[in-house]
Amino acid sequence: MKKHIPNLITFGNLFAGSIACLYAFQADFLWAFIFMFIGIFFDFFDGMAARILDVKSELGLQLDSLADMVTSGLVPGIVMFHLIGKSVNPDFSFQEFDFASIDVVALFGFLITLGSAYRLAKFNIDMRQTDAFIGLPTPANAIFITSLAMSIQDLSFLQNVYVLCLISVLSYYILNAEIKLIALKFKNLNFKENWYRFLLILISVVLIISLQFLAVPMIIAFYIILSIIISKKEA
Repeated sequence: MKKHIPNLITFGNLFAGSIACLYAFQADFLWAFIFMFIGIFFDFFDGMAARILDVKSELGLQLDSLADMVTSGLVPGIVMFHLIGKSVNPDFSFQEFDFASIDVVALFGFLITLGSAYRLAKFNIDMRQTDAFIGLPTPANAIFITSLAMSIQDLSFLQNVYVLCLISVLSYYILNAEIKLIALKFKNLNFKENWYRFLLILISVVLIISLQFLAVPMIIAFYIILSIIISKKEA
């Protein structure tokens, strides 16, 4: 039975991501974010469970990427689809989407989904990414994109179609850029080996408590800067 435990955790990721998609299509971004975050939480621990139980498998690796494609690839794409659509047409809705109308520009948001798919496919065959990431991980990018939807009332520039399309392009780029970033998954709970991960969690919690969803861009920036510092230190 123990060999199925990591896959069950991965299924938890996929199930939560599927529910997040339902809420995202309804433009209920809060619940979409909550279930997406639950899925990402499961994603953090399926690999660690496989290592602890010594049941790592090729099937588990592929299943993990497929689950991530939904939770961290499709969900942010749907969210950006709605944000761009609303920036063009305040009455925009998924139910009334029409390829013959100007609303078609909203499909630009799915560039994030395409970038996520490419990034996940590369991850499975790139041997350089066993202990670090090359490019922004899809969960971090998904949290960033969905947090924008939660912050749109406080950041008016996010209601500009050109800004949102630019963010979609930059998202595709940073997902697949040749930038070495620290892996976020814990192989174990040893503090000495994971001090920077614990630091990132601590800073994230403090910022989120203080600034709520506005904290997310700062957290992503801190993650990238911390990764660069760690990479130089280990070089």
